[in-house]
Amino acid sequence: MTRVSPPDLQSFLTDLDMSVHAANDWGTPANYIPELACIAPDQFAISVALPDGQVLSAGCHDQPFSIQSVSKVFTLACVLGRIGDELWDRVGREPSGTSFDSIVLLEREQGRPRNPFINAGALVTTDALLDGRMPADALAEVLGFIRTAAGDTNIHIDGDVATSEKVTGHRNTALAYYLASHKNLHNPPNSTLETYFHQCAIAMNTDQLARAGTVLARFQNAPRLLSSERARRINALMMTCGHYDGSGDFAFRVGLPGKSGVGGGILIIAPGKASIAVWSPGLNNYGNSKVGTEAAHRLAQFTGWSVFAG
Repeated sequence: MTRVSPPDLQSFLTDLDMSVHAANDWGTPANYIPELACIAPDQFAISVALPDGQVLSAGCHDQPFSIQSVSKVFTLACVLGRIGDELWDRVGREPSGTSFDSIVLLEREQGRPRNPFINAGALVTTDALLDGRMPADALAEVLGFIRTAAGDTNIHIDGDVATSEKVTGHRNTALAYYLASHKNLHNPPNSTLETYFHQCAIAMNTDQLARAGTVLARFQNAPRLLSSERARRINALMMTCGHYDGSGDFAFRVGLPGKSGVGGGILIIAPGKASIAVWSPGLNNYGNSKVGTEAAHRLAQFTGWSVFAG
């Protein structure tokens, strides 16, 4: 991987922010969650956490946003810490090739989701986190993990977003009850859904999210919340499944593990080199941040960071 000096990287990030605003091609925010649909699309932020503790940023990097499906990375880490490989009896590790909320494969494969990052798989993962506890306790574990990883206690759940998701989350409700019909939920569907909606409504800015990702980048000064083997496996799932049916395209263009969310955030990991968080709320046809995806591509080109680099 190429060495890039912090001053050169900061200059690139500043120029990138100016460039995306000049292009004025933002995509469309998620219109099926009212609290997200009303967010102005013409916003951009990027933060890069480096091994020496520096965080280089540009754009509105102190603006909190709903991390949505990026939270699935941290919930997965918590569940693997609790039950280890038992989770894989209930969830697969393969790309889905379908949209994140599709029920087609779930029906065809008897209620075992393809991976923990599509919605059905995330519901099973959240259900495993909930086992034997109240939703508040499960959410406290995820929030505690994220706050410790980010070194910041000022990270909270956006109650308005959680309520908005609950009111409009009919497809997720259908997925939960379909999973229950195949006995792949251990808790009442409404309890799992309540936990899931609030998990997705965790709000962070890109500085916080980039710092939280350092546990996956395996920096020496990062909190030791994951073994190196577990971090490597989560990164592998982010590479193959982190952008739903756009995962192959992201891997081809960026060459780094990444996890997107319909709130417009993307967490990207350059192992040993950087933890990167990007946010722009307008989405592309895959349901991933349009400008964020392009920014990740340009950053990878500039730095030479790639898990495939010689």
